[in-house]
Amino acid sequence: MYHILKKISPGQLIAFGFGLVICIGTVLLSLPVAQKPEVTTDFMDNLFTAASAVCVTGLLTVDLGSTYSLFGQIVVAVLIQIGGLGITSLGVGIIALSGGRVNFRERILLKEALNYPTLKDILPLIRSVLLVTFGIEFAGAVLSFLIFLRYYPVSRALGTAVFHSIAAFNNAGLDIFGLGSSMVSYADDVALNLLTCALIILGGTGFFVIMEVCRKHSFRRFSLHTKVVLTMTGILLVVGTLLIKLTEGGNIGWLDAFFASVTARTAGFATVPFAQFSHAGLLVMMVLMFIGASPGSTGGGMKTTTFFVLFRSLLSASTNHPPEAFRRRIPEESLHRALVIISLGMIVVITVTGLVSMLEPDLAPEDIAFEVVSAVGTVGLTTGITPHLSHASQFVLVITMFIGRLGPMSVASLWVREPDTDISLPEENLPIG
Repeated sequence: MYHILKKISPGQLIAFGFGLVICIGTVLLSLPVAQKPEVTTDFMDNLFTAASAVCVTGLLTVDLGSTYSLFGQIVVAVLIQIGGLGITSLGVGIIALSGGRVNFRERILLKEALNYPTLKDILPLIRSVLLVTFGIEFAGAVLSFLIFLRYYPVSRALGTAVFHSIAAFNNAGLDIFGLGSSMVSYADDVALNLLTCALIILGGTGFFVIMEVCRKHSFRRFSLHTKVVLTMTGILLVVGTLLIKLTEGGNIGWLDAFFASVTARTAGFATVPFAQFSHAGLLVMMVLMFIGASPGSTGGGMKTTTFFVLFRSLLSASTNHPPEAFRRRIPEESLHRALVIISLGMIVVITVTGLVSMLEPDLAPEDIAFEVVSAVGTVGLTTGITPHLSHASQFVLVITMFIGRLGPMSVASLWVREPDTDISLPEENLPIG
């Protein structure tokens, strides 16, 4: 077994690890002790829940709070934590924190899992990642506990606060309120809304950015990555809020519009029912969901930096100037990678939307498209159709969430082998456009 694992590429091993955790989670959630006495679930419900938790998505076929027992909810929380940090990051990080020895292959796996450009200082980095994660989640749980004390007894307020903090920071969008409507019942609670938004934004910004901001304190001294992430995050939050408010008008308030703009960045919580959104509002949400969070974060989507690079590339092509940003030139490799990632993401969305549309001919195309983009971007927002899908469509969405968590490009490269020869073929121009 060990010799087989040595031949597997880091990307394949990471994919295998996520798949294994989903399988284990499904088995644990299928145990009678994981479900409330008066509730029964089938295999697909448990598989879908485990996949949604590990892929930090938030789509569900059953309500967590009213379906799973305390044991089941703890299992889901652990799956979210593993999915947000990554099984490799969590495992190697714990070894590093405990003073254990981390070999070279494990460092390579860690580099791949974190999407980090170099092996240099990888162990101090993962230690910092774990400390930042658990520190923010602890602070979020304490503040959430003070808020939930207004609604629940102490024991339930504590459990709800811990779960909510983990789910929000990891951009999972799952809840144990038992209401079946996410945070709609808490839409008027400004403190809970803003705290949830803060946790979502921190989780979606990325560990590297958080640590660099804490170290350098000055925008001028930040790396290009951090500058782009902070700029794009600010622009998307403001523009998203304005567009959602514009498309929905008086149907929602400014706080709801801001929350929707934040949660569309792969978080999955909802303070308004998206089934009531206009077609224009759903389109805005789908664009935000497709863009997603930032690299090295707990969020999904095609990533803010990807779209920034694509935008600068288009601007460069129209002005005949080399692509640059913040007095730095963007490498051709980054431009090519951005185009490939977005193209693969769109192919997945179109393919899965077409497949689910064939399986569910009675559902509205816009609802299906919204569901698929939500799954690809590991967002978890829905217009309410998830529980009503057939098992075949639900399984397709499980695969889609898995692809979204790994990233379309990572999935595409799982079967790619290095060429056996260095022979270079002759070039020939091909008319484009």
